[in-house]
Amino acid sequence: MKVLGINASPKGSKSQTLRLVNKVLEGAKSAGADVELVDVCKLNIEYCNACQVCYKKGECNKKDDFQGLYDKMLAADGLVMGSPNYLRSITAQMKTLLDRMADAIHCQLLTGKYSVNVATAGGAGQDKAVTEYLNGIMINFGSFVTGNTGAAMSQGPKALEEAEKRAFDLGKTLAEDIRTRRDYIEQRKMLEQNRAYFMALVKKNPEWEHEYEHWNKLNWT
Repeated sequence: MKVLGINASPKGSKSQTLRLVNKVLEGAKSAGADVELVDVCKLNIEYCNACQVCYKKGECNKKDDFQGLYDKMLAADGLVMGSPNYLRSITAQMKTLLDRMADAIHCQLLTGKYSVNVATAGGAGQDKAVTEYLNGIMINFGSFVTGNTGAAMSQGPKALEEAEKRAFDLGKTLAEDIRTRRDYIEQRKMLEQNRAYFMALVKKNPEWEHEYEHWNKLNWT
């Protein structure tokens, strides 16, 4: 049972978001998961230029650090995505990573995985803009969302400490979800709708050879 944590704060070891990501990983580890942390801000990941090579070949032609992290994400059973709120959204580093994963959306490559999303922000409630965004993104990739939590720095150290406790508990729940293959019924309805949409999209574009063959092997189901 592998859980991968991705922190997208550029503050390194001083990151408050990192504290939440680590707490989720600690909770998952306490429940038997093998965990790993990646600081995406230390990686060289170039912008997507919409060349669609990944649609046709199943891999990106850019020679940077993306493929190594992407392979880890595809190999993981659970993902922990963490970002501070920068101008009502995730950081540029996280967005750059996600933009490079268009093939994963078209092929629903995170199907069967579970995720937890965490965020920090300056003002009360602003962390929710990030966690809600990441919740939607992970469902679009095909993953179930175990849950999310965040903290507002304006509310003082206690707010972060309480968020860390919630994050640890979410990590334990994440591991349990993976172990039991928990079915979130409402999310499953969205996942099924997404799956049908992207199958239909790829079927209309047979020139996307890799993606077309992916769904063809699955008998378009």
